[in-house]
Amino acid sequence: MVELLTEQTVLGIIATLAVLGLFVLLCRARRVSTSVDEAVADALHRMSKAAPDLRDGLTPDAADKACKNLVELLKCVAVGMTDERGALLSWDGDANEHYVDLQDAIVKAISGERKEFVEHDTLDCPDKGNCKMHQAIIVPLIVESRTRGSLIIVGGVGHKRLLRMSQEVARFVCTELELGELQESRQRLAQAEVKALRAQISPHFVYNALNAIGSLVRTDPEHARELLQEFAEFTRYSFRANGLFTTLAEELRNIDRYLTIQRARYNERLSVRLRISPEVLNVVVPFLVLQPLVENAVQHGLANKPGGGTVTIIAQDNGSEALISVEDDGVGMDADLLLDDLKDAHKSGAHVGIGNINHRMRTVFGEDYALMVETAPDAGMKVTMRVPKFSPGVRPVLAVVPDDGADDGPGPDDRRARLSPVR
Repeated sequence: MVELLTEQTVLGIIATLAVLGLFVLLCRARRVSTSVDEAVADALHRMSKAAPDLRDGLTPDAADKACKNLVELLKCVAVGMTDERGALLSWDGDANEHYVDLQDAIVKAISGERKEFVEHDTLDCPDKGNCKMHQAIIVPLIVESRTRGSLIIVGGVGHKRLLRMSQEVARFVCTELELGELQESRQRLAQAEVKALRAQISPHFVYNALNAIGSLVRTDPEHARELLQEFAEFTRYSFRANGLFTTLAEELRNIDRYLTIQRARYNERLSVRLRISPEVLNVVVPFLVLQPLVENAVQHGLANKPGGGTVTIIAQDNGSEALISVEDDGVGMDADLLLDDLKDAHKSGAHVGIGNINHRMRTVFGEDYALMVETAPDAGMKVTMRVPKFSPGVRPVLAVVPDDGADDGPGPDDRRARLSPVR
Protein backbone atom coordinates (compact mmCIF):
# COMPACT_ATOMS: atom_id res chain seq x y z
CA MET A 1 0.00 0.00 0.00
CA VAL A 2 2.84 2.40 0.81
CA GLU A 3 4.26 1.73 -2.64
CA LEU A 4 0.86 2.54 -4.16
CA LEU A 5 0.72 5.88 -2.38
CA THR A 6 4.26 6.75 -3.38
CA GLU A 7 3.45 6.02 -7.02
CA GLN A 8 0.29 8.06 -6.70
CA THR A 9 2.33 11.03 -5.45
CA VAL A 10 4.72 10.72 -8.40
CA LEU A 11 1.81 10.59 -10.84
CA GLY A 12 0.33 13.67 -9.22
CA ILE A 13 3.60 15.52 -9.80
CA ILE A 14 3.63 14.37 -13.44
CA ALA A 15 0.07 15.62 -13.90
CA THR A 16 1.05 18.97 -12.40
CA LEU A 17 4.03 19.25 -14.75
CA ALA A 18 1.77 18.46 -17.71
CA VAL A 19 -0.57 21.25 -16.69
CA LEU A 20 2.36 23.64 -16.26
CA GLY A 21 3.54 22.74 -19.74
CA LEU A 22 0.12 23.62 -21.06
CA PHE A 23 0.23 26.91 -19.17
CA VAL A 24 3.40 27.92 -21.00
CA LEU A 25 2.05 26.97 -24.41
CA LEU A 26 -1.30 28.60 -23.84
CA CYS A 27 0.23 31.78 -22.48
CA ARG A 28 2.46 32.07 -25.56
CA ALA A 29 -0.48 31.41 -27.84
CA ARG A 30 -2.58 34.12 -26.16
CA ARG A 31 -0.05 36.81 -25.38
CA VAL A 32 -1.71 39.26 -27.75
CA SER A 33 -5.32 39.01 -26.70
CA THR A 34 -5.21 37.47 -23.24
CA SER A 35 -3.10 38.14 -20.17
CA VAL A 36 -0.91 35.44 -18.68
CA ASP A 37 -3.01 35.41 -15.50
CA GLU A 38 -6.20 34.82 -17.45
CA ALA A 39 -4.62 32.02 -19.49
CA VAL A 40 -3.35 30.30 -16.35
CA ALA A 41 -6.71 30.67 -14.58
CA ASP A 42 -8.56 29.31 -17.61
CA ALA A 43 -6.21 26.33 -17.95
CA LEU A 44 -6.52 25.51 -14.25
CA HIS A 45 -10.28 25.70 -14.46
CA ARG A 46 -10.57 23.47 -17.52
CA MET A 47 -8.07 20.87 -16.33
CA SER A 48 -9.60 20.70 -12.86
CA LYS A 49 -13.02 20.06 -14.42
CA ALA A 50 -11.67 17.30 -16.67
CA ALA A 51 -9.60 15.47 -14.05
CA PRO A 52 -12.32 13.94 -11.78
CA ASP A 53 -14.19 12.40 -14.72
CA LEU A 54 -11.05 10.83 -16.17
CA ARG A 55 -10.29 9.16 -12.83
CA ASP A 56 -13.49 7.15 -13.24
CA GLY A 57 -11.93 5.42 -16.25
CA LEU A 58 -12.15 5.86 -20.01
CA THR A 59 -15.92 5.54 -20.31
CA PRO A 60 -18.24 7.32 -22.78
CA ASP A 61 -19.56 9.56 -20.01
CA ALA A 62 -16.08 10.49 -18.75
CA ALA A 63 -14.87 11.05 -22.34
CA ASP A 64 -17.86 13.33 -23.06
CA LYS A 65 -17.11 15.55 -20.09
CA ALA A 66 -13.34 15.55 -20.65
CA CYS A 67 -13.58 16.32 -24.38
CA LYS A 68 -15.90 19.25 -23.73
CA ASN A 69 -13.39 20.84 -21.35
CA LEU A 70 -10.36 20.00 -23.45
CA VAL A 71 -11.73 21.53 -26.66
CA GLU A 72 -12.49 24.74 -24.76
CA LEU A 73 -9.06 24.67 -23.18
CA LEU A 74 -7.16 24.17 -26.45
CA LYS A 75 -9.42 26.44 -28.52
CA CYS A 76 -9.15 23.90 -31.32
CA VAL A 77 -11.67 22.63 -33.85
CA ALA A 78 -12.49 19.37 -32.03
CA VAL A 79 -11.30 16.83 -29.48
CA GLY A 80 -12.22 13.16 -29.59
CA MET A 81 -11.45 10.01 -27.62
CA THR A 82 -11.62 6.36 -28.60
CA ASP A 83 -11.37 3.11 -26.71
CA GLU A 84 -8.53 0.61 -27.11
CA ARG A 85 -10.15 -0.84 -30.26
CA GLY A 86 -10.46 2.56 -31.92
CA ALA A 87 -14.22 2.86 -31.41
CA LEU A 88 -15.26 6.45 -30.85
CA LEU A 89 -16.26 7.26 -27.27
CA SER A 90 -16.79 10.99 -27.67
CA TRP A 91 -16.29 13.86 -30.12
CA ASP A 92 -16.74 17.48 -29.15
CA GLY A 93 -16.51 20.20 -31.77
CA ASP A 94 -16.79 20.44 -35.56
CA ALA A 95 -15.52 18.32 -38.46
CA ASN A 96 -16.97 15.15 -36.95
CA GLU A 97 -17.66 13.88 -40.47
CA HIS A 98 -13.92 13.31 -40.80
CA TYR A 99 -13.79 10.71 -38.00
CA VAL A 100 -14.31 8.02 -40.68
CA ASP A 101 -11.31 9.39 -42.60
CA LEU A 102 -9.17 9.19 -39.46
CA GLN A 103 -9.91 5.58 -38.57
CA ASP A 104 -6.85 4.10 -40.30
CA ALA A 105 -4.58 6.60 -38.53
CA ILE A 106 -6.30 5.82 -35.21
CA VAL A 107 -5.66 2.09 -35.64
CA LYS A 108 -2.02 2.80 -36.50
CA ALA A 109 -1.57 5.04 -33.46
CA ILE A 110 -3.06 2.44 -31.13
CA SER A 111 -1.30 -0.61 -32.58
CA GLY A 112 2.03 1.14 -33.10
CA GLU A 113 1.85 3.11 -29.82
CA ARG A 114 2.98 6.26 -31.59
CA LYS A 115 1.57 9.60 -32.60
CA GLU A 116 -0.05 9.89 -36.04
CA PHE A 117 -0.76 12.99 -38.15
CA VAL A 118 -3.38 13.52 -40.81
CA GLU A 119 -3.31 16.59 -43.04
CA HIS A 120 -6.60 17.78 -44.45
CA ASP A 121 -5.11 18.04 -47.95
CA THR A 122 -4.73 14.25 -48.03
CA LEU A 123 -8.44 13.68 -47.46
CA ASP A 124 -11.17 13.46 -50.04
CA CYS A 125 -13.16 16.33 -48.59
CA PRO A 126 -15.91 17.93 -50.74
CA ASP A 127 -15.60 21.13 -48.73
CA LYS A 128 -11.86 21.74 -49.01
CA GLY A 129 -12.15 25.49 -49.17
CA ASN A 130 -14.42 25.93 -46.14
CA CYS A 131 -13.68 22.88 -43.95
CA LYS A 132 -12.61 23.92 -40.46
CA MET A 133 -10.14 21.03 -40.16
CA HIS A 134 -6.55 21.78 -41.12
CA GLN A 135 -4.84 18.80 -39.50
CA ALA A 136 -5.55 16.04 -36.96
CA ILE A 137 -3.21 14.55 -34.39
CA ILE A 138 -3.90 11.13 -32.88
CA VAL A 139 -2.01 10.26 -29.69
CA PRO A 140 -2.27 6.79 -28.07
CA LEU A 141 -3.28 6.80 -24.41
CA ILE A 142 -0.88 4.39 -22.72
CA VAL A 143 -1.45 3.48 -19.06
CA GLU A 144 0.70 0.91 -17.26
CA SER A 145 2.33 -0.17 -20.56
CA ARG A 146 -1.07 -0.86 -22.09
CA THR A 147 -2.83 1.26 -24.70
CA ARG A 148 -6.28 2.13 -23.33
CA GLY A 149 -7.46 4.30 -26.23
CA SER A 150 -6.50 7.36 -28.23
CA LEU A 151 -6.85 11.12 -28.08
CA ILE A 152 -7.81 12.97 -31.28
CA ILE A 153 -7.11 16.68 -31.58
CA VAL A 154 -8.34 18.48 -34.69
CA GLY A 155 -6.83 21.86 -35.41
CA GLY A 156 -7.59 24.66 -37.80
CA VAL A 157 -5.38 27.11 -39.62
CA GLY A 158 -2.71 28.67 -37.44
CA HIS A 159 -2.55 25.91 -34.80
CA LYS A 160 1.18 25.29 -35.09
CA ARG A 161 1.54 24.75 -31.35
CA LEU A 162 -1.17 22.11 -31.37
CA LEU A 163 1.47 19.42 -31.93
CA ARG A 164 3.24 20.17 -28.66
CA MET A 165 -0.04 20.76 -26.83
CA SER A 166 -1.35 17.36 -27.93
CA GLN A 167 1.53 15.60 -26.19
CA GLU A 168 1.00 17.51 -22.94
CA VAL A 169 -2.75 16.90 -22.99
CA ALA A 170 -2.27 13.18 -23.69
CA ARG A 171 0.22 12.95 -20.83
CA PHE A 172 -2.29 14.64 -18.52
CA VAL A 173 -5.10 12.29 -19.60
CA CYS A 174 -2.92 9.19 -19.12
CA THR A 175 -1.81 10.35 -15.69
CA GLU A 176 -5.38 10.93 -14.55
CA LEU A 177 -6.43 7.51 -15.85
CA GLU A 178 -3.54 5.90 -14.01
CA LEU A 179 -4.39 7.78 -10.82
CA GLY A 180 -7.91 6.42 -11.15
CA GLU A 181 -6.61 2.87 -11.46
CA LEU A 182 -4.35 3.34 -8.45
CA GLN A 183 -7.29 4.68 -6.45
CA GLU A 184 -9.32 1.63 -7.44
CA SER A 185 -6.45 -0.65 -6.39
CA ARG A 186 -6.20 1.21 -3.11
CA GLN A 187 -9.92 0.70 -2.49
CA ARG A 188 -9.61 -3.02 -3.23
CA LEU A 189 -6.69 -3.37 -0.82
CA ALA A 190 -8.55 -1.46 1.88
CA GLN A 191 -11.58 -3.71 1.44
CA ALA A 192 -9.33 -6.77 1.66
CA GLU A 193 -7.92 -5.48 4.94
CA VAL A 194 -11.43 -5.05 6.33
CA LYS A 195 -12.23 -8.62 5.28
CA ALA A 196 -9.11 -9.79 7.09
CA LEU A 197 -10.27 -8.05 10.25
CA ARG A 198 -13.69 -9.64 9.94
CA ALA A 199 -12.00 -13.02 9.65
CA GLN A 200 -10.21 -12.23 12.92
CA ILE A 201 -13.49 -12.00 14.82
CA SER A 202 -12.84 -15.09 16.85
CA PRO A 203 -14.95 -18.18 16.07
CA HIS A 204 -14.50 -18.91 19.77
CA PHE A 205 -16.27 -15.65 20.59
CA VAL A 206 -19.22 -16.63 18.40
CA TYR A 207 -19.34 -20.12 19.91
CA ASN A 208 -19.00 -18.89 23.49
CA ALA A 209 -21.49 -16.07 22.96
CA LEU A 210 -24.14 -18.47 21.69
CA ASN A 211 -23.38 -20.86 24.57
CA ALA A 212 -23.77 -18.03 27.09
CA ILE A 213 -27.07 -16.99 25.53
CA GLY A 214 -28.25 -20.60 25.39
CA SER A 215 -27.53 -21.12 29.08
CA LEU A 216 -29.91 -18.27 29.94
CA VAL A 217 -32.84 -19.35 27.80
CA ARG A 218 -34.54 -21.28 30.63
CA THR A 219 -33.31 -19.39 33.70
CA ASP A 220 -33.57 -15.80 32.37
CA PRO A 221 -35.27 -15.74 28.98
CA GLU A 222 -35.62 -11.95 28.93
CA HIS A 223 -31.87 -11.50 29.41
CA ALA A 224 -31.21 -14.18 26.77
CA ARG A 225 -33.45 -12.32 24.32
CA GLU A 226 -31.59 -9.04 24.95
CA LEU A 227 -28.21 -10.71 24.47
CA LEU A 228 -29.38 -12.38 21.28
CA GLN A 229 -30.46 -8.98 19.95
CA GLU A 230 -27.08 -7.49 20.86
CA PHE A 231 -25.33 -10.39 19.13
CA ALA A 232 -27.42 -9.91 15.98
CA GLU A 233 -26.67 -6.17 15.89
CA PHE A 234 -22.96 -6.84 16.48
CA THR A 235 -22.70 -9.27 13.57
CA ARG A 236 -24.85 -7.07 11.30
CA TYR A 237 -22.52 -4.11 11.85
CA SER A 238 -19.28 -6.09 11.67
CA PHE A 239 -20.20 -7.80 8.41
CA ARG A 240 -21.91 -4.93 6.62
CA ALA A 241 -21.14 -4.87 2.90
CA ASN A 242 -20.33 -1.21 2.31
CA GLY A 243 -18.19 1.54 3.73
CA LEU A 244 -14.53 1.78 4.70
CA PHE A 245 -15.16 4.50 7.30
CA THR A 246 -17.61 5.18 10.07
CA THR A 247 -17.98 7.50 13.05
CA LEU A 248 -16.37 6.93 16.42
CA ALA A 249 -19.91 6.85 17.85
CA GLU A 250 -20.80 3.85 15.67
CA GLU A 251 -17.58 2.03 16.59
CA LEU A 252 -18.25 2.61 20.28
CA ARG A 253 -21.83 1.41 19.92
CA ASN A 254 -20.58 -1.85 18.40
CA ILE A 255 -17.93 -2.26 21.10
CA ASP A 256 -20.66 -1.84 23.70
CA ARG A 257 -22.55 -4.76 22.09
CA TYR A 258 -19.39 -6.88 22.13
CA LEU A 259 -18.63 -6.11 25.78
CA THR A 260 -22.24 -6.68 26.83
CA ILE A 261 -21.99 -10.22 25.48
CA GLN A 262 -18.56 -10.80 27.02
CA ARG A 263 -19.71 -9.57 30.44
CA ALA A 264 -22.51 -12.12 30.32
CA ARG A 265 -19.90 -14.78 29.76
CA TYR A 266 -17.20 -13.65 32.23
CA ASN A 267 -19.59 -12.26 34.90
CA GLU A 268 -17.57 -10.55 37.63
CA ARG A 269 -14.23 -11.28 35.95
CA LEU A 270 -14.66 -8.52 33.34
CA SER A 271 -15.08 -4.86 34.23
CA VAL A 272 -15.40 -2.03 31.71
CA ARG A 273 -14.63 1.64 32.17
CA LEU A 274 -15.38 4.33 29.63
CA ARG A 275 -14.36 7.97 29.42
CA ILE A 276 -15.74 9.44 26.21
CA SER A 277 -15.76 13.14 25.34
CA PRO A 278 -18.93 14.05 23.41
CA GLU A 279 -16.88 16.38 21.18
CA VAL A 280 -15.18 13.46 19.42
CA LEU A 281 -18.19 11.20 18.80
CA ASN A 282 -18.55 12.42 15.20
CA VAL A 283 -14.86 11.97 14.34
CA VAL A 284 -14.51 9.67 11.31
CA VAL A 285 -12.42 6.53 11.83
CA PRO A 286 -11.62 3.47 9.68
CA PHE A 287 -14.31 0.81 9.92
CA LEU A 288 -13.62 -1.84 12.61
CA VAL A 289 -10.63 0.07 13.94
CA LEU A 290 -11.42 -0.36 17.66
CA GLN A 291 -13.22 -3.69 18.06
CA PRO A 292 -10.11 -5.84 17.36
CA LEU A 293 -8.18 -3.85 19.99
CA VAL A 294 -10.91 -4.46 22.56
CA GLU A 295 -11.13 -8.13 21.62
CA ASN A 296 -7.34 -8.40 21.97
CA ALA A 297 -7.57 -6.86 25.46
CA VAL A 298 -10.28 -9.32 26.56
CA GLN A 299 -9.04 -12.52 24.88
CA HIS A 300 -5.28 -12.12 25.32
CA GLY A 301 -4.97 -9.64 28.16
CA LEU A 302 -7.64 -10.70 30.65
CA ALA A 303 -8.88 -14.20 29.75
CA ASN A 304 -5.69 -15.81 31.11
CA LYS A 305 -5.42 -13.61 34.18
CA PRO A 306 -6.72 -15.18 37.40
CA GLY A 307 -9.62 -13.11 38.64
CA GLY A 308 -9.97 -11.26 35.34
CA GLY A 309 -9.54 -7.50 35.12
CA THR A 310 -10.66 -4.23 33.57
CA VAL A 311 -10.82 -2.87 30.02
CA THR A 312 -10.66 0.91 29.84
CA ILE A 313 -11.62 2.85 26.73
CA ILE A 314 -10.84 6.57 26.57
CA ALA A 315 -11.65 8.99 23.74
CA GLN A 316 -10.82 12.62 24.29
CA ASP A 317 -10.45 15.86 22.41
CA ASN A 318 -6.88 16.78 21.47
CA GLY A 319 -7.15 19.96 19.42
CA SER A 320 -7.27 19.03 15.74
CA GLU A 321 -7.29 15.32 16.66
CA ALA A 322 -9.12 12.78 18.75
CA LEU A 323 -6.98 10.75 21.14
CA ILE A 324 -8.32 7.22 21.61
CA SER A 325 -6.91 4.47 23.81
CA VAL A 326 -7.82 0.88 24.68
CA GLU A 327 -6.20 -0.35 27.88
CA ASP A 328 -6.30 -3.52 29.95
CA ASP A 329 -4.65 -4.51 33.23
CA GLY A 330 -4.05 -8.07 32.08
CA VAL A 331 -1.00 -10.25 31.54
CA GLY A 332 0.77 -7.95 29.05
CA MET A 333 3.80 -9.08 27.06
CA ASP A 334 7.39 -8.18 26.23
CA ALA A 335 7.41 -4.82 24.44
CA ASP A 336 10.38 -5.59 22.19
CA LEU A 337 8.85 -8.87 21.06
CA LEU A 338 5.57 -7.17 20.19
CA LEU A 339 7.34 -4.41 18.28
CA ASP A 340 9.27 -6.93 16.20
CA ASP A 341 6.08 -8.83 15.40
CA LEU A 342 4.15 -5.72 14.42
CA LYS A 343 6.66 -4.29 11.95
CA ASP A 344 5.45 -6.55 9.15
CA ALA A 345 2.32 -7.97 10.73
CA HIS A 346 0.16 -7.03 7.74
CA LYS A 347 2.42 -9.26 5.61
CA SER A 348 3.37 -12.05 8.01
CA GLY A 349 -0.01 -12.55 9.68
CA ALA A 350 1.36 -12.10 13.22
CA HIS A 351 -0.95 -10.13 15.55
CA VAL A 352 -3.22 -9.52 12.56
CA GLY A 353 -5.70 -7.39 14.51
CA ILE A 354 -3.23 -4.80 15.85
CA GLY A 355 -0.91 -5.06 12.84
CA ASN A 356 -3.75 -4.57 10.37
CA ILE A 357 -5.08 -1.54 12.24
CA ASN A 358 -1.60 -0.02 12.48
CA HIS A 359 -1.14 -0.48 8.74
CA ARG A 360 -4.55 1.04 7.94
CA MET A 361 -3.98 4.07 10.17
CA ARG A 362 -0.64 4.80 8.50
CA THR A 363 -2.13 4.28 5.05
CA VAL A 364 -5.23 6.44 5.55
CA PHE A 365 -3.79 9.27 7.64
CA GLY A 366 -0.01 9.08 7.12
CA GLU A 367 3.06 7.72 8.86
CA ASP A 368 2.63 10.10 11.80
CA TYR A 369 -0.55 8.27 12.79
CA ALA A 370 0.95 4.89 13.61
CA LEU A 371 -0.31 3.21 16.79
CA MET A 372 1.43 3.79 20.11
CA VAL A 373 1.66 0.69 22.30
CA GLU A 374 2.70 0.42 25.95
CA THR A 375 3.10 -3.01 27.53
CA ALA A 376 5.26 -5.18 29.75
CA PRO A 377 4.86 -8.66 31.26
CA ASP A 378 2.23 -8.64 34.04
CA ALA A 379 1.63 -4.91 33.44
CA GLY A 380 -1.22 -5.01 30.94
CA MET A 381 -1.30 -3.23 27.59
CA LYS A 382 -2.38 0.17 26.33
CA VAL A 383 -2.88 0.93 22.64
CA THR A 384 -3.29 4.60 21.70
CA MET A 385 -4.25 6.10 18.36
CA ARG A 386 -4.50 9.67 17.13
CA VAL A 387 -7.22 10.40 14.60
CA PRO A 388 -7.40 13.74 12.73
CA LYS A 389 -10.79 15.41 12.91
CA PHE A 390 -10.60 16.06 9.19
CA SER A 391 -8.80 14.16 6.44
CA PRO A 392 -9.43 14.55 2.67
CA GLY A 393 -11.49 11.71 1.20
CA VAL A 394 -12.38 10.20 4.56
CA ARG A 395 -16.17 10.08 4.86
CA PRO A 396 -18.44 7.86 6.98
CA VAL A 397 -21.28 5.72 5.67
CA LEU A 398 -23.21 5.79 8.95
CA ALA A 399 -23.64 8.68 11.35
CA VAL A 400 -25.71 7.48 14.31
CA VAL A 401 -24.69 8.97 17.66
CA PRO A 402 -25.02 6.66 20.66
CA ASP A 403 -25.86 7.58 24.22
CA ASP A 404 -22.94 9.28 25.96
CA GLY A 405 -20.83 7.38 28.46
CA ALA A 406 -18.74 9.23 31.04
CA ASP A 407 -17.11 6.86 33.55
CA ASP A 408 -13.58 7.67 34.66
CA GLY A 409 -10.93 5.09 33.91
CA PRO A 410 -7.67 4.36 35.77
CA GLY A 411 -4.47 6.23 35.06
CA PRO A 412 -1.46 4.78 33.22
CA ASP A 413 0.61 2.07 34.85
CA ASP A 414 4.16 3.27 35.56
CA ARG A 415 5.54 -0.26 35.15
CA ARG A 416 4.87 -0.33 31.41
CA ALA A 417 7.73 -0.22 28.96
CA ARG A 418 6.91 2.35 26.27
CA LEU A 419 7.07 1.52 22.55
CA SER A 420 7.84 3.96 19.82
CA PRO A 421 5.25 4.36 17.03
CA VAL A 422 4.91 1.06 15.20
CA ARG A 423 6.60 1.43 11.77
